[in-house]
Amino acid sequence: MNSNAYHFPFLNPPHRARSVAGFLLSCLLCILCIVSPGGSTNATVFEPREFDDPILVARYRTLIEELRCLVCQNQSLADSNAELAADLRQEVYRMVSDGADEEAVKSFMVSRYSEYVLYRPPVTMVTLLLWLGPLLFVLAGFVFLVFRVRHRANSIPPPPLSGTEQESVEKLLGR
Repeated sequence: MNSNAYHFPFLNPPHRARSVAGFLLSCLLCILCIVSPGGSTNATVFEPREFDDPILVARYRTLIEELRCLVCQNQSLADSNAELAADLRQEVYRMVSDGADEEAVKSFMVSRYSEYVLYRPPVTMVTLLLWLGPLLFVLAGFVFLVFRVRHRANSIPPPPLSGTEQESVEKLLGR
């Protein structure tokens, strides 16, 4: 046996073969994890609903486009394939087929999930503050800077004139 094999077991040929096989199996496992689909492959993005009236179909489609999926980032119920979105689409379908109008469906969803469920929330003082708040902070900062600069300009006295400067001023003024 090689004397280096005792100190360096990876130089032993059978051990090297096992490590190469383990490395290849690890690579194969990584490739399979990368290539395999991540989620449920049987989830559908939009389940078509059967209505007798085309007005109800239009109302249903409008509602699922205007309501936000609470799980997904910035997707409507129509675009989302999350399980909660499917449940909410089913609830919207049930309410529309029972004769509820758009406002009734929206108010039901808002009562359960808050105004976050609406893509276009109503304009209230809170939403105005959210949209105009940053602009108001920028304007307040600008006004503060203008007043600060004006106050500083008025508070710093000019340096006294030297003798030659004083003579040239008096000469210009005609004294």
